[in-house]
Amino acid sequence: MIKDTIVEGVHNAPHRSLYHALGLTREEQRRPLIGIVSSHNEIVPGHINLDKIVEAVKLGVAMAGGTPIVFPAIAVCDGIAMGHTGMKYSLITRDMIADSTEAMVLAHGFDGLVMVPNCDKNVPGLLMAAARLNIPTIFVSGGPMLAGRVGGQKTSLSSMFEAVGAHKAGKIGDEKLCEFEEHTCPTCGSCSGMYTANSMNCLTEVLGMGLRGNGTIPAVYSARTILAKEAGMQIMNLVRDNIRPRNIMTPAAFRNALTADMALGCSTNSMLHLPAIANECGVQLDLNMANDVSEHTPNLCHLAPAGHTYMEDLNEAGGVYAVLKELAKKNLLDTSVMTCTGKTMAENIADAENRDPETIRPIDNPYSQTGGIAVLRGNLAPDGCVVKRSAVAPEMLKHSGPAKVFNSEEEAIAAIYAGEIVKGDVVVIRYEGPAGGPGMREMLSPTSAIAGMGLDKDVALITDGRFSGATRGASIGHISPEAVHGGLIAYVENGDRVSIDIPNYSITLEVSEEELARRKATTEIRKKTGLKGCLARYASMVSSADKGAIINQFVD
Repeated sequence: MIKDTIVEGVHNAPHRSLYHALGLTREEQRRPLIGIVSSHNEIVPGHINLDKIVEAVKLGVAMAGGTPIVFPAIAVCDGIAMGHTGMKYSLITRDMIADSTEAMVLAHGFDGLVMVPNCDKNVPGLLMAAARLNIPTIFVSGGPMLAGRVGGQKTSLSSMFEAVGAHKAGKIGDEKLCEFEEHTCPTCGSCSGMYTANSMNCLTEVLGMGLRGNGTIPAVYSARTILAKEAGMQIMNLVRDNIRPRNIMTPAAFRNALTADMALGCSTNSMLHLPAIANECGVQLDLNMANDVSEHTPNLCHLAPAGHTYMEDLNEAGGVYAVLKELAKKNLLDTSVMTCTGKTMAENIADAENRDPETIRPIDNPYSQTGGIAVLRGNLAPDGCVVKRSAVAPEMLKHSGPAKVFNSEEEAIAAIYAGEIVKGDVVVIRYEGPAGGPGMREMLSPTSAIAGMGLDKDVALITDGRFSGATRGASIGHISPEAVHGGLIAYVENGDRVSIDIPNYSITLEVSEEELARRKATTEIRKKTGLKGCLARYASMVSSADKGAIINQFVD
């Protein structure tokens, strides 16, 4: 065990004395030392319950003969950070989390890890750390929030953001807006739709790093506490059998994750996070794979914001395993892959059952024959851009319209609220990419304003930034190359025609090569000045979005 290099022998007596300072008995020091990475804090609704989850994990570890030791990881609430400078700090925490976890684990010699995350960058950051460290690891998240209820209808955070747009458009009054405020987010947990946090928690199950129900059991259910105890016990089996993350997160596992992503209708942010996690495993995950997988994978789920079902409904329908069982019927998965249960995926899903064919469509009656996400290419995005196709109205799958160009999210929101965006427009928001933002802010506020005003079936939005999983409509993000790196998006002008064809995976700026050459010769690229601290470091090091906005290239 790794800990033996710190605990055993006369020369390690000073280390043992410090374990005594922690209150550890000699028996506890002899047992496998299990690090529990706790993302608990009191500002993120998805994390405020994690202290209870951690306590359950500790019990599980101790019951199975290990010594649990807790240390922290940070987390940002994307909803609270949305629409202001705070969102610049969201994506960059993914790498901070991975780096700080690496430092804590290697400095203290843990034998195994239980990761306890829940929200958007916290889950992929800890998956990156697990791959990098490659010691036995299992995940148990905090679970999703229950759906809210407004006017007798289920709601989620996307409904809240869209209510603001509806209020601005005069469609609802102050009293109705207040009702949304007070009833949209009724419990702790990750927001209740298939947003980024729940997407990544579900994909953690698919990758084989979390137990059954990790992505779907609601935060407030007792079953979540039981799951945490089971994860604490199971890590001891992984340590005993020396089953490590890179034994589990193989190329086949990542292709399975892409396939399940398409079936579930996950957030477009998964197209940033899966390549970054794969990179830490030494696995190349190209965006081109996404369209290939999508072409062969039916979309089986329309959870909010794409439809009117929520995470609690997916859980009742049979959860992620039921979705995998449907996909396996058409041999769309490699079910021979190893998982953290110590069994293969095939063994795990053998008894899975689809208990609600509306929440999880059967494989022969999907919402669509193609997957939930599409990668578009063209002169405007030669390296690719991403759209959540399953959340786009049919009439907007093909759209051509005049550009309305903005150099920041704030400029765009002001114009939307001022009524300057009309039917047919293509809103262009640039200089919000990984390096140009920096930090690649989510654009939930402008997309929700457009939807709340009733324009989501008439207006498209494209950006070198990204979108929340709560975004719906023809919202196309991750334009690569980004504006600050000289991507064509930097040279779009008001009135230019932009043509979008999602079924044929294309996006085109309808401007002549001669005119573009003139613009490139006369247009100055805008670069942020006066950056300090982590934002400055991130801007100087981060890759483009099509590579996953990664900092560290894998070196074995």
